[in-house]
Amino acid sequence: MKVHVWLARDKMKTLALYEDDRDKESIACGDGIVEALSPYYNIKIFRKEQCTQENFKGVSMLIFPGGTGGSDDYFYMFPRKKGNIVADFVKNGGAYLGICVGAYWAGPDYFDILDGAQPVQYIKRPTADIMRSCNIAARCVWKGEEENIFFRDGCTFVGDLSKSEIISTYYNKEPMCIRQGKIGVMGACLDSLEWWYNNKTLKQYWHEGRHHKLLLEFVNELIEQK
Repeated sequence: MKVHVWLARDKMKTLALYEDDRDKESIACGDGIVEALSPYYNIKIFRKEQCTQENFKGVSMLIFPGGTGGSDDYFYMFPRKKGNIVADFVKNGGAYLGICVGAYWAGPDYFDILDGAQPVQYIKRPTADIMRSCNIAARCVWKGEEENIFFRDGCTFVGDLSKSEIISTYYNKEPMCIRQGKIGVMGACLDSLEWWYNNKTLKQYWHEGRHHKLLLEFVNELIEQK
């Protein structure tokens, strides 16, 4: 039986998940992605010093999750050469998934892989229904279905969205998640875990794994995109 499991996993596609190793809380930011995707994909953890072309050989997707800091932590983690490695990976047909901070990093000030779309803070938008940085369940519509999705200072997308497919919107109808070919970025966190809902207000919005299924479906779509 162990041999059969090994053979099945050996045939799975590999996703490289970025891990910020500055503290335990930062390391834990990718745990929900591992829980949601590891039964169906091989998950390869990499840190900033492992952002190399050699390390990404055989990898189908790079994943950049949310984090405990701000988007400008990018400049500490990814000097130009390493940022270019990520951009080249996408240019050469690799998929990219950015959640919260990872979505900001897809923008023109960072990896610069989005075409026309600009990630900006949702809480600063004139019609935003969330106006401060805090853990909250954002009211969204995901592919036509209403969902309350874990959120902490995530982005929406402005600019030229003509080359973007809008997958999900916030309560004010601005994009929460977009797709451009094999690039997928979202401001709220489908990867959230139960312990993130650690107060009475949030507890009622625990999705019981449903959002992990949505995340898996989205990842499948990105990887299968030609």
